[in-house]
Amino acid sequence: MKENKIGGLPMAEHILVGLSSAPSNARIIRTAATMANAFGGTFTALFVRTPNYEAMSEENKERLRQNTSLAQELGATIETVFGDDVSYQIAEYARLSGVTKIVVGRSAVSKRRLFGKPTLTEKLTQIAPNIDIHIIPDASTDPAYRQKKARKRVDLRITLRDWGISVGILALASGLAHLFSKVGFSEANIIAIYLLAVLLTAMVTSTRSSYVLSAIGSVLVFNFFFTYPQFSLRVYADGAPLTFLIMLIASLTVGTMTDRMKGQTKQSTQAAYRTNLLLETNQLLQKAQTDEEVLQACRTQVSKLLGRTASVLPGVVASTNKDAQRYPIKVQDRIYGTVIIEGAEPLEAFENSVLLSILGECALTLENSRNTKEKEAAKLQAENEKLRANLLRSISHDLRTPLTSISGNAGMLLSDLEKLDNDTIRQMCGDIYDDSAWLTNLVENLLAVTKIEEGRMRLQKQPHLVEEIVTEALQHITRKQTEHTVTVHHENELLLARCDARLIIQVIINLVDNAIKYTPAGSHITITTKQNEQHTEISVADNGAGILDNEKEKVFQMFYSGSNPIADCRRSLGIGLNLCKSIITAHGGEITVSDNTPTGTIFTFTIPSGEVEFHE
Repeated sequence: MKENKIGGLPMAEHILVGLSSAPSNARIIRTAATMANAFGGTFTALFVRTPNYEAMSEENKERLRQNTSLAQELGATIETVFGDDVSYQIAEYARLSGVTKIVVGRSAVSKRRLFGKPTLTEKLTQIAPNIDIHIIPDASTDPAYRQKKARKRVDLRITLRDWGISVGILALASGLAHLFSKVGFSEANIIAIYLLAVLLTAMVTSTRSSYVLSAIGSVLVFNFFFTYPQFSLRVYADGAPLTFLIMLIASLTVGTMTDRMKGQTKQSTQAAYRTNLLLETNQLLQKAQTDEEVLQACRTQVSKLLGRTASVLPGVVASTNKDAQRYPIKVQDRIYGTVIIEGAEPLEAFENSVLLSILGECALTLENSRNTKEKEAAKLQAENEKLRANLLRSISHDLRTPLTSISGNAGMLLSDLEKLDNDTIRQMCGDIYDDSAWLTNLVENLLAVTKIEEGRMRLQKQPHLVEEIVTEALQHITRKQTEHTVTVHHENELLLARCDARLIIQVIINLVDNAIKYTPAGSHITITTKQNEQHTEISVADNGAGILDNEKEKVFQMFYSGSNPIADCRRSLGIGLNLCKSIITAHGGEITVSDNTPTGTIFTFTIPSGEVEFHE
């Protein structure tokens, strides 16, 4: 099988099948659908609407509607193009849409006679030589269908309106010709007037028989009034019959060309209307935020297209109303909604084509929305699973050291208490206290993170003295701070901050603990507070080894503990700084990390300043 590629990459198969009113078209459509499923490609059913569509019998129009519905049920995208040359329209659409295979039936490729026109397959092969054309044999092709097409005759029906218009235009032309004859114009000028009459008749009437009768009537009226002998249909001049024949042929040619141009104009108008309506539909769908808004936009556009009352309901809707038509909004086997159109009158092919395009756009929008939601849900679930796995891994690994220390020291105290001196007992109790305090702080952080993630944390913002907040935080710092020098500097006296004091205390505890953890014994830690415009600024600085530039953006991420060695050999779960960021963000502030001079790190955060409230 030939391998299709675009830019060196494999290209998905795109199967194209033509829609027609032929009895064998249903089998060809099913074959094309099977090929599309086998290749895992896209499937398009194309209807080429020619000027001959209006002359199609109601039986054939109904069969065309059934074939269109079948193609849609089998997952095809329904498209309509306009033109006289079916093979050219198919080839051009295939070229512009990336079609790789065209499926046609044997009825369309029967052997032509010596001087006959080229078959559809021959023309397609010449126009689109790079596309595979698959011929589907069909022994059940109905010969009566081809006979009906071969015996197609001009519709001789004429309405009373068209009859009146034709007679009126012919009468006006005869009056104008009589005036020209009195003035002295030649017969050629008078003939031109009647040609103009046929042209006008073809433009303003709706049936072919109108301009045909107008052409015959023009010849007869010209013969009756303007050739010798006048007021008689007899002809004496030798060249008169040839003149009448040429006049008749010219009149019919003018009428035919005008009627064809009128049909092409109608097709162009319909194509422009279809394009504008689909563009408007696309714009409405892009603005839609919910599935309900998508369905509402679909209902609006369907009502606008058909001029009928339409309703759109989600899912599959069973209806017992015989005066309504139902169309599914579906992508392959997934149905997102049902369009219910009032009225039992069948839709024209043009209306049906545009309707299916609108429903396809709506279904595709709903499908994309569903896929986006599934991807977001899957991404969120994957992130939650990753966080859960990291948490369990970190807890199982990092809690082992303090728990082992607590268990070991407690066991020694229980078993060898009489053998231990007071200093050793005090040291072991101190270690147990430090490890318990570390675990307590860890649990507080975990609970706070859980509340923030679940949206259960309620901030109780009130004006508080910053000095009291810092003092309270330092009272909860681990005993390890005795190995470091911690100093506090307040640049403003009576500095107030509007915050939840309990949470800001936790932030300061985490920052100071972090500085103690990552700096060796004897290091200096400085807490500074000051007024910064409308915010209160608090910073915690140390003179340790500092943080690498490429790690500064990561330190506030969950479970990130950095690459710097920890002074007490106890690893961090990496949730303390993430919690700090969440708390400060909830207060409407900002937390940053920067380098200290000459060495070390500075964590700085801002919270809204407070005002003293006076109560009389």
